Amino acid sequence: MKVLPALILGIAAIVAASLIAEGLTDLRTGDRYVTVKGLAEREVQADLALWPLHFVATGETLQQAHDAASASREAVLAFLEDHGIDTAQVELQRLNVNDTAANPYQGGEREQKFIINQTLTVRSEEIARIRDTAQAVGELLDAGVVLSSDYGPGGPLYLFSGLNDIKPEMIVEATAAAREAAEQFARDANADVGDLRRANQGVFEIRARDQAMGITEAQQPVKSVRVVTTVEYYLR
Repeated sequence: MKVLPALILGIAAIVAASLIAEGLTDLRTGDRYVTVKGLAEREVQADLALWPLHFVATGETLQQAHDAASASREAVLAFLEDHGIDTAQVELQRLNVNDTAANPYQGGEREQKFIINQTLTVRSEEIARIRDTAQAVGELLDAGVVLSSDYGPGGPLYLFSGLNDIKPEMIVEATAAAREAAEQFARDANADVGDLRRANQGVFEIRARDQAMGITEAQQPVKSVRVVTTVEYYLR
């Protein structure tokens, strides 16, 4: 009768040893993995332009300032029409009237003067036309329009709205680049690439194609879209 308990204990010891060995094998396999990054990058063209035109008009009376602002507004619209831009695409974004005599922070004798700031914004998908017209903005100065950059950018802003259309293909490209890097690492280490352990898609970035001091991405109609994926593969 003592043989049966001993046999059961022996079988249990063998099973336990087998499970421990299997666990250690998985642990060693789990420790063998490589982390790689894959880059995908594309050059894209902006598909929407927003051009805020800020101008200032002044007068000793409110009526004088109003008349000057109206004249400047008409000059801006005429300038845009002359360059083939539909004025239906122009919106009044900002109107501010300032009475200098009402400024509580101005010391001494106050000379009354009215200042009107206006912003007309062009919204257009004709990128090339907007870009060319912006190069001729000096014509507005010749027409007596006082342009201002105190209330935002002094030129067009170029936007790219097609990111969702190119995301899937770029993710495939970045993942393929990561896999290629993993295979190269495995060859150098005399190993084989195994199953996927973990993956991180990364963040899509829209950058200026030409990296230059003082020039932002929004000021360039041609942009660079990039994404970096981080992938971990088991090694066999």
